[in-house]
Amino acid sequence: MSKHTLTIIKDEPWLEPFAPAIQSRLERYHKAIHAINESMGSILEFANFHTYYGIHFEPVRNGWIYREWAPAARQLYLMGDFNWWDRNSHPMKRNHRGDWEIFLPYDQYKHTFVHQSKIKVRVVDAQGRDLDRIPAYITRVVQDEKTHDFTGQLWFPDEEFEWADSDFSLKEIAHMPLIYECHVGMAQEKLGVGTYKEFEKSILPRIKDAGYNAIQMMAVMEHPYYGSFGYHVSNFFAPSSRFGTPEELKSLINTAHQMGIAVIMDIVHSHAVKNVNEGLNEFDGSDHQYFHPGERGYHEGWDSKLFDYGKWEVQEFLLSNIRYWMDEFHFDGFRFDGATSMLYHHHGHTSFDSAEKYFDEGVDQDALLYFQLANTLIHQLNPDAISIAEEVSGMPGLCRKIEDGGIGFDFRLAMGIPDYWIKTLKHKLDEQWDLFELWHELTNRPKKEKSIAYAESHDQALVGDKSLAFWLMDKEMYTSMSVLEQNLVVDRGIAIHKLIRMLTLSLGGEGYLNFIGNEFGHPEWVDFPREGNNWSYQYARRQWSLVDTPHLRYQQLDAWDKAMIHLARKYELLAQPHATQLYLEPNKKILAYERGELVFTFSFHPTDSYFGFPMPMPKAGDYQIILHSDQKEFGGFERLDKKLIYPTDKENKVSLYIPNRVVMVLKRKK
Repeated sequence: MSKHTLTIIKDEPWLEPFAPAIQSRLERYHKAIHAINESMGSILEFANFHTYYGIHFEPVRNGWIYREWAPAARQLYLMGDFNWWDRNSHPMKRNHRGDWEIFLPYDQYKHTFVHQSKIKVRVVDAQGRDLDRIPAYITRVVQDEKTHDFTGQLWFPDEEFEWADSDFSLKEIAHMPLIYECHVGMAQEKLGVGTYKEFEKSILPRIKDAGYNAIQMMAVMEHPYYGSFGYHVSNFFAPSSRFGTPEELKSLINTAHQMGIAVIMDIVHSHAVKNVNEGLNEFDGSDHQYFHPGERGYHEGWDSKLFDYGKWEVQEFLLSNIRYWMDEFHFDGFRFDGATSMLYHHHGHTSFDSAEKYFDEGVDQDALLYFQLANTLIHQLNPDAISIAEEVSGMPGLCRKIEDGGIGFDFRLAMGIPDYWIKTLKHKLDEQWDLFELWHELTNRPKKEKSIAYAESHDQALVGDKSLAFWLMDKEMYTSMSVLEQNLVVDRGIAIHKLIRMLTLSLGGEGYLNFIGNEFGHPEWVDFPREGNNWSYQYARRQWSLVDTPHLRYQQLDAWDKAMIHLARKYELLAQPHATQLYLEPNKKILAYERGELVFTFSFHPTDSYFGFPMPMPKAGDYQIILHSDQKEFGGFERLDKKLIYPTDKENKVSLYIPNRVVMVLKRKK
């Protein structure tokens, strides 16, 4: 194949010098796929090892088989409630593949090897050390309330969960995802851990009512420390038991599908908890079974272990993990955490000031190949599934088809946008906002790679930082959010909050994301129970009573968010091509652009309003305001009249009244 046939280079000529590197990536991918097909028949079978490893009932032999990959171990023993935790009575043997296994006949163990009983595997390593471990492919892990010890739990429910989501389609959602990022445990108002059941009953209806068509669930995979936000995973095939049972998670997803809401999983394949008792670290006694040996296998910033993506067995484990969540729980896609860290040996800790850094020795080619394989698998399992990369370096081709020379993701998170908003609010007065910089930050993305835009996610809400609402209004949020009083700080904050969110939604990407509660300006950071806060749940919850109280202004922000999302859905806004700038005046702080059928006109000026302002329109005709942020229901001052018609003049301009700190959305009348 000639390097000139690569579509990505045709579309991005500046990549021409790197054609050999891009071609090499593609050839490496084809070589890996060929090897997988030769050995397993297909990538679907290669990603099916969760049906081989772990504990399974074999009807033909009428009993349970347990298998484990532990190449460096000297001996393994299965133990648990079924054998009264005898450490020696059930030794495992190596099979023809070199894996450890043991068979338990049904007739002999039907009364002891039962649903909800607990198990572990005793590993004797090469040095003769005893290690009590949880099976690597276990699907249920529970913690003892008294000892705090985690153990595997057999999960053999009497009846299989009955899905009722066969009519659910991802097609339209994948075209334009409007994502509600959430965490089941902190989704309730109570001082405690929320459950799958509570989320299904009380939170899903809110999300449906808000208009979002997808949720992105954090902290699904089991993690020993609640305060890690789900990012220090110990058991990759086990949904966190602190929120409920696997069937309750399935019920949540089933209900979401019946509501027309896709469910995306925040999947953590970028690292793993370093704990030896709960996780994969030193499972067989070595430091290099699942992870890189030595320093390369440890992430200092995250205090966690790093997978060796070049190992077939690790690829089997992680790809099977993807298939398991899609097959067993009907997840509709994944947001891959820490993609930048995975893609580079330096984990992104460099300035990407030259294109060479996307192709030099700093790139982890094994991790890049893993992403290509993961995206191939995801889209073979479901062509409409959504795969999103949390990637900040700007890796070219991240969201291009593999055959085009890309890595195969559907979307990247536009991580520069929230950083830009925080930097602006922290370091610039309102009159210092640079609209040229603003336009650049919100539009600087490849035309053929799709982004998920967001003003803030959980990252911006974590303790030590502030939500946008709190940056804007700070302590006034505790005392001055009543509609019965006027407060200049709150008026400014609400106005700018609305501008930021509409600008981000309409200009910044092909998808949109909001973190739970931020749509109504949740006032506080997120801080999970920890020693430093005396194990308090005060900030690990969402205060829905704020938005449910009619006389508080949180309702106004919530109403704006609903109107904004409704607008995006009605006009398929994010599925339209990139916006075209119509007008930018830095001193007057006015910006206007067209996207799809709509014209967005913003005034960021803190004080000045403009009468009879000549604003260019994309076509001649009569225009009308269909939505504006100055409506009273959104906390505005009703300075605009939606009934007015604005005809264009000979120069295709309309004469507008543009109040300060307002966005108006206009549409040409047919």
